[in-house]
Amino acid sequence: MSARPTKADLEAARGLEVPDIAGPGMKLLLAGINPGLWTAAVGAHFARPGNRFYPALHRAGIVDRVIDTSAGMRPEDEAHLVARGVGITNLAMRATARADELRPAELREGVAGLEAKVAAWRPKVVAILGLTAYRHAFGEPLATAGRQGRRLAGAEVWALPNPSGLNAHETVDTLATAYREAATAAGVVGG
Repeated sequence: MSARPTKADLEAARGLEVPDIAGPGMKLLLAGINPGLWTAAVGAHFARPGNRFYPALHRAGIVDRVIDTSAGMRPEDEAHLVARGVGITNLAMRATARADELRPAELREGVAGLEAKVAAWRPKVVAILGLTAYRHAFGEPLATAGRQGRRLAGAEVWALPNPSGLNAHETVDTLATAYREAATAAGVVGG
């Protein structure tokens, strides 16, 4: 496949899963809603050009450079995330064109899989990147962004804004502020 997935590549990615990023010493597990088609086509989390995830991580001080996954994840970038104590997964694993294609039950079912990962990897903080997805998955329709009053396999749970460009009221700066708070609680960055 070329650096830019074709329409056929994107359609072929429907339903695929993207491997988790995990390693020893994980402090912060960032859980997206589910992979988009571009992400699944290139096999790298938050890969669609214009997604503000990696710029926000950089602005928050979680990583020391903006990572570009639009053509896939470079091994040195994955190693950098792992060395910083950061992991990435999804609440629902199957790729769709839009998160609203998921059934609410898929989000609720995703909590069990996420809990198993948290139990195995032992991060201090798990952050769900999507407040509406968090509300559906955890059955908390009135939840607000930030640290939640629950734990998942011993980890603090945070509900944070989704970095997708479809979440137009958030900016790289507002995302960075929210992500930095969770990263500070996890011990990835200083207070």
